[in-house]
Amino acid sequence: MTGRHFDEWQIGDRIEHPIRRTVTETDNLLFTTMTHNPQPLHLDIEAAKASEFGQLLVNGTFTFALMIGLTVAETTLGTLIANLGYDQLMMPKPVFIGDTMRALSEVVALKESRSRPTAGIVTFRHELVNQRDEVVCRCTRTALLKKTER
Repeated sequence: MTGRHFDEWQIGDRIEHPIRRTVTETDNLLFTTMTHNPQPLHLDIEAAKASEFGQLLVNGTFTFALMIGLTVAETTLGTLIANLGYDQLMMPKPVFIGDTMRALSEVVALKESRSRPTAGIVTFRHELVNQRDEVVCRCTRTALLKKTER
């Protein structure tokens, strides 16, 4: 399934995205160093062991990026003009190396574009859930999508 056009969405549409992803130590290390994040909880096993978590924490910005990436195929692939914003970003639980993630999406708002008659604005609520069914990340994403050509 590929992304849907603006006029193919309805408020309340829900998707459980089919692709799951297990987070590896390499994912965390590369993303953390690539983004110049020196937080010891992501890079230093001994510091992480001494923390309240007792192990390395996965970089939160990786967690967020993974959540969005897992949702693209069924939401906006091929129909996106632009992501307009991300709001209400929350990370209620930590992510650890070896956790397996899955994403859920729901359409929470639809709005016609005033400036682009061939596009509309969809607001999605995305959630990232681990193998223990704990929500580890959530946000709303507002996207400008093409309408179907008629």
